[in-house]
Formats: sequence, structure tokens, C-alpha cells
Amino acid sequence: MIKGDRMRILLVDDEEELVSTLAERLFFRNIKADWVTSPDDALELAKNNRYDLALLDVKMPKINGFELKKKLTEQHPNMKFIFLTGHGLDKDYPIDISEAEVFNYLAKPCNIDNLIKTITNVLSSNKG
Repeated sequence: MIKGDRMRILLVDDEEELVSTLAERLFFRNIKADWVTSPDDALELAKNNRYDLALLDVKMPKINGFELKKKLTEQHPNMKFIFLTGHGLDKDYPIDISEAEVFNYLAKPCNIDNLIKTITNVLSSNKG
């Protein structure tokens, strides 16, 4: 099981209500999650903190989730990722999903139990 005192998650989504609610729900399950509503803020937080996993919205202004993953990976090569999307992944994005190394994504709004199961699976796997 996940040990909340050993793990930190970064949540990034431009929908403040969604991301703040997810952080609160994770907190009640003993998982520490910092949240921000912009990729720039995420990069700033990542400069000063170690995160085991980032939960990224795919579609955000300026920098999409795939581009943000690349930047965060430069800072933290061992960080794992889960993508959240309110849209389909097949045709909506110009990037090839396999090229982006997207192994885990959830549709919004996500079920908290599914999210925790996905977090557990991602952190115990070798995939990012």
C-alpha cells in the first residue's frame, strides 16, 4: 500500500476546483499532494521539491501535459506520470501517444478509488 509520508504527488490542472478537490481527497487517504493550476507554477514547485509522481492535465494553456512531462523529466528523471483528460486521446493531440511515453491516463472526472489504484500501479511499475 502507498505510504503517504514517503510519497509526494504534484497535481497540475488548469481547473482549480478539480485539482484542489483531488488534493483534498488524496490528503484524506494519507497521500501528500501539492497542486497548481499552471505548468509554469508546476515547474517552479518542482525546482524546490521532490515528487514521486505528477498527475498532469493533458490540455492546458501555453504548455500541454505532454510538453510539461518532458520539462519535469529533465528536472526529475525518475518521476512517474499519470495524465488526466476531459477529451479523447486518439485525435485531439498532435503528438504520438507512444512517442510521449504515455502509459497511464484517466478520464475526468476520475473516480478517487481508480486514481489511487492507478497511482499504486504506476509507482510499482518501471514505466513512467
